[in-house]
Amino acid sequence: MPVSLKELDIELKKLLKPEQFNDYCPNGLQVEGIGNVGKIVSGVTACKELIDAAVSVKAHLILVHHGYFWRGEDQVITGLKKSRIESLLNNNISLVAFHLPLDAHVELGNNAQLAKVLDFEIGAFLDDSNNPIVFSGRLKHAMNFEELNLHVASKLEREPLAIKGNKENIETIAWCTGAAQGFIDLAIEAGVDAYLTGEVSEQTVHMARESGLHFFSAGHHATERYGVQAVGNYLAEKYSLEHEFIDIDNPV
Repeated sequence: MPVSLKELDIELKKLLKPEQFNDYCPNGLQVEGIGNVGKIVSGVTACKELIDAAVSVKAHLILVHHGYFWRGEDQVITGLKKSRIESLLNNNISLVAFHLPLDAHVELGNNAQLAKVLDFEIGAFLDDSNNPIVFSGRLKHAMNFEELNLHVASKLEREPLAIKGNKENIETIAWCTGAAQGFIDLAIEAGVDAYLTGEVSEQTVHMARESGLHFFSAGHHATERYGVQAVGNYLAEKYSLEHEFIDIDNPV
């Protein structure tokens, strides 16, 4: 049976607690569609291709990690933004987005779900905020650099950009999905053997080389495919809804 959009919005805010985050975008319902939801489509980013795919499968709601209305962007609704929002409104589809709250959730979030995919054992958090997003822990089985590189490539289905460090075996690791290369300093300070994130900057390479830390840039999109799936599955199970994850590939 369909469930009301309002009830889903309340459930998601209760689950992910967006009020606890100082984020770069509004979290929760961003575009309001039909009042009752029977089918959810989840995806990483609310691009036009994902919206078109959701329309084709007759979804009522799209759940994403990267939505709209980012801080500092132009506020006018023209061009590509108009086209995206117009498609949502014309097809009465709601858009729900959660950014940092989805990274941080200790069970359904991007970092927790990535740990499951890559067989990392979650230990401590490295950032000292009230809602930490930089995870650390251990590999279930120690690997050398080449073995871990192949493991990540196999699990995420893409070749990481990898910088080899000094230690022969990798036992401890820190990670943060997406554009979190700037947190490499926390991994260095913590003394872990390796750090894994989505993106890489020019200076990140030098920090990894000079510190002797193994570094893996496994893709912004590739590392953030799992939180929305977990939350979508959670809603589907709790409310007996249909849920489909649609992966619009992105090489970054």
